[in-house]
Amino acid sequence: MPSSPERALPSLRRHEQFFPKGVRRTSPTAAHLEFLTQVLAIAAKDLSIERRSRERVLAAAAFSALVVLLFALAFDRTGAGSRELAAPVIWMTLVFGGLLAVARTFHLEREDDALTGLLQSPAPRDAIYLGKTLANAVVVFPLTTLVLVAFALLFGTGFPTPPAFGLTLVALSLGALAFVAHGTLLAVISTGARSGDALLLVLVLPLAVPVVIFGVDAVSASMAGRLAEAVPAIRWLGGFALVSLCSGAVLFRYLVEE
Repeated sequence: MPSSPERALPSLRRHEQFFPKGVRRTSPTAAHLEFLTQVLAIAAKDLSIERRSRERVLAAAAFSALVVLLFALAFDRTGAGSRELAAPVIWMTLVFGGLLAVARTFHLEREDDALTGLLQSPAPRDAIYLGKTLANAVVVFPLTTLVLVAFALLFGTGFPTPPAFGLTLVALSLGALAFVAHGTLLAVISTGARSGDALLLVLVLPLAVPVVIFGVDAVSASMAGRLAEAVPAIRWLGGFALVSLCSGAVLFRYLVEE
């Protein structure tokens, strides 16, 4: 009778070619390539599950569209102030919609005790974390375009010029990567707790405050056509994303051991 972790990892085993047995690292380049393939294997496992269920994508997309609709009904869409509402509404929608998708990062693996099997695989802990973060980012990134389009349609502000639209997407993507990195890390704690989704919000939102502050500045400036003013805030968002990923990769191994 196979153990529970062995029965719970069929999708990961389809990618077992990425987890070579033994240590065959003959050069730093080979070690880096092996690490990268392990990160991609973890991400491919999660994305294959999401492709079949579409649970997180549909829930996050529906939630984000409804939030923008509620804001459109609650505020005056005809005045000049509708453009001033753009950045706060877009960021609040993206943060809460993204966290709804990230909250279930380890849900299935906790249910089936598959997390034990995953941690016992040859993949290092930081590769597991980065693979999970990559999969979550792929799920969350389409929300940036969805939120921008929904806001433009429901508030009647129209679409920004292509350079402004592209810079806005860059700002939203970098900010989303930063809070997805935090959310993936802290989802390990919240998944096994009662009221885990509420706990994740309490843990992640304080860390997302600087991301939202600089994100609002970047989106406001880029959507108004002041592209040069948006660049410093976007650099800050890139720095937050890098620090979030690096700190998450270091701390993940300690959280999963608890």
